[in-house]
Amino acid sequence: MGTRDRYERLREQATTSERDSSPHTLLAVVSLAISLLLLAPLVWVFLRAGEIEFARAVELLTSDTTVSVTLNTLALVTGVTAASILIGVPLAILTAQTDLPFKRFWTITSALPLVVPSYIGAFAFVSAFGPRGELADLLSPLGVEQIPTIYGLHGAILVLTLFTYPYVFLTTRASLLSFDGTVVEAARTLNHTRWEAFRRVTLPQIAPGIAAGALLVALYALSDFGTPAIMQYDVFTRMIYNEFGARRLDYASVLSMLLLVMALGILAVESRLSAGRDGAYVSSGSRRPGLIRLGYWKAPALLFCGAIASLCLVLPVGILLQWLLRSGTGYSSGGFAFEASYAWNSVGLAAAAAAICVVAALPIAYLAARGTSGVSSLPERATYVGYAVPGVVLGLALVYLGLRYVPFLYQSVILLVFAYVIRFLPQAVGTTESSILQVDPQYIEAARSLGYHPLSAFRKVVLPLVAPGIAAGAALVFLTTMKELPATLMLRPTGFETFVTYIWLVQGAGYYGQAAVPALVLVGLSGLSMLVILRREDTS
Repeated sequence: MGTRDRYERLREQATTSERDSSPHTLLAVVSLAISLLLLAPLVWVFLRAGEIEFARAVELLTSDTTVSVTLNTLALVTGVTAASILIGVPLAILTAQTDLPFKRFWTITSALPLVVPSYIGAFAFVSAFGPRGELADLLSPLGVEQIPTIYGLHGAILVLTLFTYPYVFLTTRASLLSFDGTVVEAARTLNHTRWEAFRRVTLPQIAPGIAAGALLVALYALSDFGTPAIMQYDVFTRMIYNEFGARRLDYASVLSMLLLVMALGILAVESRLSAGRDGAYVSSGSRRPGLIRLGYWKAPALLFCGAIASLCLVLPVGILLQWLLRSGTGYSSGGFAFEASYAWNSVGLAAAAAAICVVAALPIAYLAARGTSGVSSLPERATYVGYAVPGVVLGLALVYLGLRYVPFLYQSVILLVFAYVIRFLPQAVGTTESSILQVDPQYIEAARSLGYHPLSAFRKVVLPLVAPGIAAGAALVFLTTMKELPATLMLRPTGFETFVTYIWLVQGAGYYGQAAVPALVLVGLSGLSMLVILRREDTS
């Protein structure tokens, strides 16, 4: 009798295990299907490059233009990344570990430059420091007829650094805030100076945070289109867009392949660093080290923080307000009057992308958080490939995918929203997964023990608990979609204007005043995304 009971128990456990694994299998199939659908357009880049004759491909790859563009791109990425570290790390230390006055204020102002789209910052700087800019007008009565040009590599590095360094600042500051201060104090008891303790103890601990932020900066600098175009600096993104406009598709596809390979290389580095951090131990009894007294360095520290905030926030917003208030030559409408439909187009596209991303993110995030098989994390990692792909490459891929296979979708809103989903789905996946990880799995087991189907248990138990994370992901996708420039320029239907396409149109025509209102609205809406970050951050 005991043997029979044991057999029945084993059979019941096997049946339960099979029943529990079935939903996860279905979840894995759905998640893989979504990720493959999102990655499919990117295959075109390699297929299109493979159609080029070998001799022609070698000629394009080894041409002086290709070599020059490659070196330019590497110089831009390297310069922006290094400069962002030089700005972001000191700001993180000042706001996290020193007695800097008004630390809460400086923390917010150091993070806020992320809300300014880099292309808006770029033509604000051109308006201020260009050959016929505000600075030139101020210096002209003093006999200064010419000032150093803002265009070129140094201008592109300056602008991109000022509006991307917060990635390094935020990740480094997060590492500092979670750092165990007793380790530093132990080093100080061994007669180490503050600098020695930082170099030997603190820096190795926060290095992954610095590297994570630096890789985000590098990825952004590699994929940015607006700033190099405005600064008239030839990099991959600008050249691809120009070749696309000139219908030189073979060269555009070769450059796209090279740019995609570089982006995937950066993503691979980020993935290795993330894997290395997954097993990191976080002390539950950690406490922050004592504050560093700045002493006579307090005034230079305040000057440094103030200078960065002025360049990143005061200057671009001031220029936009000046455009709004100023009238005269170059600021009239010129036939480019802003229409309310442009705003509704932007809102409608962003809302559609956010809704689709939320629905697609749920199975992928749940599988990554609760799956136990080796493939559980594959769909999640696959979505980040789309995020790493520059918008200009994605736009080019979808244009010719539409022309060749689905011509009825070419220049349609559907194809444009699909591009947004490919680009920004990881934002929804990340926030949703982090929320699911905070839900005790025993809640699901309790619901299952009461006879609920897995889907019903998820809907009644998990969904209400992860709703804030889903809403945060939707908000991030919505706000990021509003700012996307190259994919929107390349995929929008003819005559279909949005905030960003209108800003680009009037900027190119020189009617800066007409860009003021939509640009200020974009900056204001983007500022809402900072609430998601700053509300979660411990600034005490």
